[in-house]
Amino acid sequence: MEKKATSNETEPLTSKKDVSDCKEGEDCKEKNGLLVRNPKSALRLVEDGNKVHPSQGDKGEAAQISNGYSGVQSSVPCNGMGEVEDAQCTAPAATTTTTTTTSTTCGAEGQQQLMELEDRETWSKKIDFLLSVIGYAVDLGNVWRFPYICYQNGGGAFLIPYTIMAIFGGIPLFYMELALGQYHRNGCISIWRKICPIFKGIGFAICIIDLYVASYYNTIMAWAFYYLVSSFTAELPWTSCTNPWNTGNCTNYFSKDNVSWSLYSISPAEEFYTRHVLQVHRSDGLDDLGGISWQLTLCLLLIFTIVYFSIWKGVKTSGKVVWVTATFPYIILSILLVRGATLPGAWRGVLYYVKPDWQKLLATEVWVDAAAQIFFSLGPGFGVLLAYASYNKFHNNCYQDALVTSTVNCVTSFVSGFVIFTVLGYMAEMRNEDVSEVAKDTGPSLLFITYAEAIANMPASTFFAIIFFLMLLTLGLDSTFAGLEGVITGVLDEFPHVWSKRRELFVLGLIIVCFLGSLATLTFGGAYVVKLFEEYATGPAVLTVVFLEAVAVAWFYGITQFCNDVKEMLGFTPGWYWRVCWVAISPIFLLFVTCSFLSNPPELRLFDYNYPYWTTVVGYCIGTSSIICIPIYMAYRLIVTPGTLKERILKSITPETATEIPFGDIRMNAV
Repeated sequence: MEKKATSNETEPLTSKKDVSDCKEGEDCKEKNGLLVRNPKSALRLVEDGNKVHPSQGDKGEAAQISNGYSGVQSSVPCNGMGEVEDAQCTAPAATTTTTTTTSTTCGAEGQQQLMELEDRETWSKKIDFLLSVIGYAVDLGNVWRFPYICYQNGGGAFLIPYTIMAIFGGIPLFYMELALGQYHRNGCISIWRKICPIFKGIGFAICIIDLYVASYYNTIMAWAFYYLVSSFTAELPWTSCTNPWNTGNCTNYFSKDNVSWSLYSISPAEEFYTRHVLQVHRSDGLDDLGGISWQLTLCLLLIFTIVYFSIWKGVKTSGKVVWVTATFPYIILSILLVRGATLPGAWRGVLYYVKPDWQKLLATEVWVDAAAQIFFSLGPGFGVLLAYASYNKFHNNCYQDALVTSTVNCVTSFVSGFVIFTVLGYMAEMRNEDVSEVAKDTGPSLLFITYAEAIANMPASTFFAIIFFLMLLTLGLDSTFAGLEGVITGVLDEFPHVWSKRRELFVLGLIIVCFLGSLATLTFGGAYVVKLFEEYATGPAVLTVVFLEAVAVAWFYGITQFCNDVKEMLGFTPGWYWRVCWVAISPIFLLFVTCSFLSNPPELRLFDYNYPYWTTVVGYCIGTSSIICIPIYMAYRLIVTPGTLKERILKSITPETATEIPFGDIRMNAV
């Protein structure tokens, strides 16, 4: 479809037959009811804008999509002047008619689109984007979850299924989201208008999942902050049994006295964590959470304050903060790795960590754990990669970015295992026990009990405790920045007329909502709530979201169209390996993990508390509350779209125009 240049003088917007003097490639503005030329904006659009948001019709004679139909607009794309260009509309009978109409609504939307192209910020430097993505992907789970999953599933042998799942599942999905965000330059909600509008509910589901994560993830950071504050003492408070919170079962086997370790013995580090920080002994479980811990509430309030002032101005400010929060953990990991390697018994932990158990590879659960670990580690499906990539320059090499950041993430996970297990080997040496007996703690307990106890009995324990918990804070902050930015970008792109000039106010409201949503996790039984949310609120929900996302892109938007988009950005087309992964392997990978989780839901237990059966039902209800947005929006879309059922379906799966023409103005014609 070619544009027709016009040469007449400027005319009122209400004119239906006269055309303005705005030529092809120029941007026009309304002034006193007239259209005037804006050459500066036109130059920008020629250089960059047209490539960022090309319409489906401009990508070929007819933009083919995977359902066998081509999308042809009845209201032809706006040219930015409030007019609709001349176009050939193909009828089913192969006859053509030429129509010229004017739509003031279309003109307003065209102006809005031009404004978005002009005003959308970008990363100050390429390294800001890379550090932000690395900081998001490398989080607390790399430090506590991967080492535990690795030694539980065959040690060094686990690296085989982990690598396979990364190559054929995790990295292709990671690359796909970066490419989608960079090409369409939209957040997780509005991007679906340009891919497959009926799946727009995925964007709303992502926002709800991100809010759930923010409600419990930051509470874990509040625990780390409390430990950090408690570390500024000559003697760390979890090294002795003489504190007010200790019980008669407290046993300090690191003391100089001869101490016998019995079945009922509890380390001072465990009692500090459970009875002083969490105070779970004051709760009877999820039936009775108890009161709110004011100490943890203050810690969480300070964390959210830091988060707000890091992201309130956008990626230009958060991109500078990650220079500290994304690099500092690697400095600390290096220090702790060297220190751990010099401890007596460290070799025992390393051997236990990497010694392969080849028989484990025959177990299905090992492959499920490998798939789940790489997926949740790289983090597609949370809207973050879409949001971060949308602030890239159009021709940025996101293919290279995907390979670099995913590799860094996987290597960090593996190295973190050495940091943890050298210390576990040291503890086993001190206790005169097997490493398997010492390494029973999982999740946050591995950090806040086992590792904290080992640090407390090292020389210069105060120094190592301070830097360790600082590292945990910086690891968590990066991920919080990213998760909230996914929501912020999604909402601001969807409702620019409301929030585009009020970002600071929206971010403040979002932070307040997240803080209020975290209150249940700040109670004396808050650790039980955190465990419930961690297992049910995000796991199956985000797996379902990414599965539908992969299907929508590869099967509805069309793998050929998507690869053409990538070629337009990068100059080369993804090879057959990427195509096969996106079309078949990655969706099967996601379906495999989801079905495995649903067929065998985890039996939750925390400390001495066994979760009752009804909590499983509550957990599934929480998870369903987010993904229910997807079928609800599909039904809404089909109801409000005019036409027969077939026409409604075809309109709803056809990408809308770059100028955001309402879906009711789109006509689907068979080819």
